[in-house]
Amino acid sequence: MIFKAVGDSRPYPDHGLETTKDWSNVPPRVVQLGELITTKSTLDLRNLLADDSTFYGDLFPHCVEWEGQLYLEDGLHRALRAALQQRPVLHARVLVLS
Repeated sequence: MIFKAVGDSRPYPDHGLETTKDWSNVPPRVVQLGELITTKSTLDLRNLLADDSTFYGDLFPHCVEWEGQLYLEDGLHRALRAALQQRPVLHARVLVLS
């Protein structure tokens, strides 16, 4: 299994970070793919296979740590690409909510 679980929603409270600029203040760290719970259950293959998929966005996926769980909010295509390249970890911005 690539991820800990596949979800289809954000079970954590709204955190107010909307734009790439908002997220830029959250430092990236290494996360294990096997610890991530996705917040989306579908993926657009055009995003996964695009050469410039991160050209206009953040280089790092966005995760939220809440109640001891790590949720992948944005960057599913980056995480899946890492898994396809047999990398068990990736660098992601992790917002810790209490």
